Parts: sequence; structure tokens; C-alpha cells
Amino acid sequence: MGSLSFCASVAMHEIKKTFTYNHTPMIAFSVRYPKVTLRHNPSAQKRINRQIQAQVGDFYRYVSGDLYRQAVAAHHDAQESGFPFHRYDAVLNYEITYNQHCHLSLYRDQYEFTGGAHGNTVRRSDTWSLESGQRLPLSSFFSAGQDYRALLIDQITQQADERIQQDPGIFFENYRALIVEYFNEEQYYLTPSGIALYYQHYEIAPYATGIVVFTVPYAAVDWQPSCCK
Repeated sequence: MGSLSFCASVAMHEIKKTFTYNHTPMIAFSVRYPKVTLRHNPSAQKRINRQIQAQVGDFYRYVSGDLYRQAVAAHHDAQESGFPFHRYDAVLNYEITYNQHCHLSLYRDQYEFTGGAHGNTVRRSDTWSLESGQRLPLSSFFSAGQDYRALLIDQITQQADERIQQDPGIFFENYRALIVEYFNEEQYYLTPSGIALYYQHYEIAPYATGIVVFTVPYAAVDWQPSCCK
């Protein structure tokens, strides 16, 4: 495969829309997503873009359907109670984290504000081979039969121990048990320095800590992103 397959050309696109009810704004909707170009590998390009478009489409249908109906109901409740209605926000934002050596990796943060003290963000991620266009599971970076889960949890726990020494209270008291309980093989992405594994809000730490990310160096897992020989 030619050198142009080494990385992808990525253009970011944006969609913005305000959903209204009786001329009142209900939801401010915003999506920032990538479109991938692989000039010499159109089949892989199509596979990757199709998955991203499906994710964006699912989010739009959710916002225009369930979330819109929820916002309208909240608007009616506010009118009946004599309280102001606070417009909902729905944001989907993609971030490219790795685009080298025939691998493309990213995460997408889905943020919703539906009233209350703060909004809520859920992170999801994808990693693809730029040669096949296939989505790569975490297990594909390890040898068959290797207990990579134990290896990664050990690395994460070591990093968490170091962080809590510097900032007591950053995690819940039982963070070591929670690291194991909430370890999710879907929650990873590649970076230039290693494999990033993350935990959602409230899984191992208070909301103020945010989404917690641990980056395990490639040397620690004995793997490095590369194109197939």
C-alpha cells in the first residue's frame, strides 16, 4: 500500500440547529465530526465514514425524538409551576487522538444539559485500521491468551496511586476496587505516547475530577502502532 495510506486526511464538519416549540427554543444542538479521506483506499474510507455518520445520525434522532419530547414536557411543567424554562443543550464533539502508522483513533464526548447544577458528558471512542477500515478491539494489540486486562489494570492502579499521593480526594476512597469493577475494554483510544484508558464521570472519582484518563506507555504493553508488513 502506498505512503498516502500511512495516515488519513481529516476534515472537521459542524452541524448546528435549534429545536423550538411554539417559537420557544427547546434544545441547542451542535455536532463537530470528522470526515476521513484515504485517497488510495476508498473501501476503508467508506467503512470509517459510514460508522461516524451512523453515530451522528443516532445522536440526531435521539435529540430530535426522546430528548425533544422531554424538553417540551419540562417546558409545560415550568409554565404550570410559574418557573422559567432553561433551554437544553445537546453537543457531540469528536477529537482525533492518533492518526499515524495506519491507525486512526478518536473519542467523542456527548454532552447534555437538561437543567440542574451541571450537564453530563459521556465519552465513547473508536480505533480503526486505515488498511482495512475495520474497528479494532483492545484485544487486537495483545498476543492470544495474554492476560492484558490484568496488565492494564496494574498499570492504571499504579498511576492512580501516584496521583492520589499528590492530590488526596481526587478519587473515591475505594478507587482501587472501582478501577477493576468499571474497567471497560471499549473505553480506550490511542495516543502518540500510549494507550489511553478512561473512566466515565462518577465511576472512580467525584464529578469535579471529570472523566479520568490513564495513558499506558506502548513499552509497557510491548506493542507499537505500525502498518502491516
